[in-house]
Amino acid sequence: MAHIVAIANQKGGVGKTTTAVNLAASLAIAERRTLLLDADPQGNATSGVGIVKHELQSSLYDSIVEGRPASEVLVPVPGLPHLELLPATQDLVGAELQLVDRPHREAALRDVLNEIKARYDYVIVDCPPSLGLLTLNVLASADTVLIPIQCEYYGLEGISQLLNTVRLVQQNFNPGLAISGVVLTMYDARLNLCRQVAEDAKEYFGAKMFVTPIPRNVRLAEAPSFGKPILLYDVQSVGAKSYLAVAQELMRRLEKLPVSETLEPQARVTTSDIAAADLATTGLATAERMNPEMVTAEGMNPEMVTAEAANPEVTNPEMRNPEARSSEAKGSEGTSPEATSSEATSSDATSSEPTSTEATNPEVTT
Repeated sequence: MAHIVAIANQKGGVGKTTTAVNLAASLAIAERRTLLLDADPQGNATSGVGIVKHELQSSLYDSIVEGRPASEVLVPVPGLPHLELLPATQDLVGAELQLVDRPHREAALRDVLNEIKARYDYVIVDCPPSLGLLTLNVLASADTVLIPIQCEYYGLEGISQLLNTVRLVQQNFNPGLAISGVVLTMYDARLNLCRQVAEDAKEYFGAKMFVTPIPRNVRLAEAPSFGKPILLYDVQSVGAKSYLAVAQELMRRLEKLPVSETLEPQARVTTSDIAAADLATTGLATAERMNPEMVTAEGMNPEMVTAEAANPEVTNPEMRNPEARSSEAKGSEGTSPEATSSEATSSDATSSEPTSTEATNPEVTT
């Protein structure tokens, strides 16, 4: 039986789609048969796994509104054999309007999933950033809710509304609905605000908090533009390791597996690891501002040295053109004592603080 997990938060920009895409990919990497269901009319989860929306012949709208079998709408995700997608397009905007007058409209998505959920271990649903009819359908169909919270004040402010909606759904449509956990997103250990939000969330949710937060990560932000989950784009990034850790913790909670069967040492990411990554990123940015030529694509290049170290002649005039220095030495040896005395006397009479030009060419002062 599939575990249906709704990624829900009515606030936009908290990382719902990023979490849905990368959590589904992480479960697929763990060889769990996974369905990613895009219930957001923006269709970002669809494009986030490399599916071109305007090339789709059908979408979730056709299954919910027109009754098309979901098995005919499923799309395989390239590069992840254990992951399939139930895509969404802008047509889904009209679904709420067409479902308003339908009896049992809150169960439309449940009927769609009942047909196909037996073939999966996990169904990850990306909810729209609202508490409308589409989100109600998702919550009425789901077993658990995973709440991503951005590490900012506004990220916490709207959680009470979502929790009230969950309670209403539990009382009226889905008594078995539970909150599987809360995951912090866009976490930056260098910011006091992020640490304060993390402490407040942990105090409120307690054991529901996931151990691993999702950090701000450039590679994580770049991955959707290439139509790839982070695990296919840069598996060594701290973002990829964080989502692997979240997926393993989710499996441990839902499948009741012991820690030894889910958590791998290389996938464990702690806040100290994220802080270290942030510090390395800061150091690299500082080095780029100081001397861009000293930074390569991999980071700092210890073989690069300053111009002075690479070429001592730059800072040591004594090493510039040994032949010229030799001829100058010979010329000074051949100069008579009378001429030397005359030059010294002229130099003293001209200026008590000779310039570098005068010191180099005594004829300037005579």
